[in-house]
Amino acid sequence: MIDKTDMTNKTDKTDMIETPSPTVIFTDGACTGNPGPGGWGSIVALPDQTIHELGGGNKDTTNNRMEMAAVIRALAILEPTSTQSTILLYTDSTYLIRGITQWIWGWRSRGWKSAEGKDVANRDLWEELSRHVARLKPADIGWKYVRGHSGYPGNERCDVIAVSFAKGKPEPLYVGPRDGYFVDLENLPESQDLPERSSTGGSSKGGSSSGKSSGPVTYLSYYNGVVLRHSTWGACERVVKGRNAKFKKAKSAQEEKEILVSWGLDANTRIE
Repeated sequence: MIDKTDMTNKTDKTDMIETPSPTVIFTDGACTGNPGPGGWGSIVALPDQTIHELGGGNKDTTNNRMEMAAVIRALAILEPTSTQSTILLYTDSTYLIRGITQWIWGWRSRGWKSAEGKDVANRDLWEELSRHVARLKPADIGWKYVRGHSGYPGNERCDVIAVSFAKGKPEPLYVGPRDGYFVDLENLPESQDLPERSSTGGSSKGGSSSGKSSGPVTYLSYYNGVVLRHSTWGACERVVKGRNAKFKKAKSAQEEKEILVSWGLDANTRIE
């Protein structure tokens, strides 16, 4: 005779199994002179709700190497798991995304030579990066392009860290619980297509090919009952950093009103 109660319990336990939260990573690199003094910055938001900010620099480097270093150092702190997991990695480097998802296969097959027969630049970092990708399998890494300086707090914070190390004045790095972090990582960037490559090679950061606005008009902050409008992310960050404040970018007056409503305020609330 089948025990129906036992079958129900087994079903309930199966239904209770939850898909693990993704690991979210933001990265950026900076360089003065290119080559010249450079820095990199990363934010790693783990499924256990802890945040790790990472940063470093080099006195003689390139922007591409710093972009790659930021990703490598972020992946290096992750531990492989025996089950499928998701890593969402946001970068504004088209060079890095195209390299790891498209070009690397051809480079390897040609003995680390480009299609023109030249030695592949940054081979040491490409090999190190590919080792980490292999080490973390079966994790699925989503390589996400986010346009630089488009107002996403995670990307903007990484830029601040990278620039600070490039200038030799390192920014203090946060390591601790997510609910105590001063950067809003809740609203992740929307999926963006990689910009078209220019005929001259262009910048590794990529540019707009769609004709859309390349950045926000304003940033709003809400703290201690006061809503402020800022023209730059840096000005907004100085208000919200280290505080339990709300902030968001807006590209129009209508979007500002929608943000106010999303914060539980009247759409016509005064903005200082």
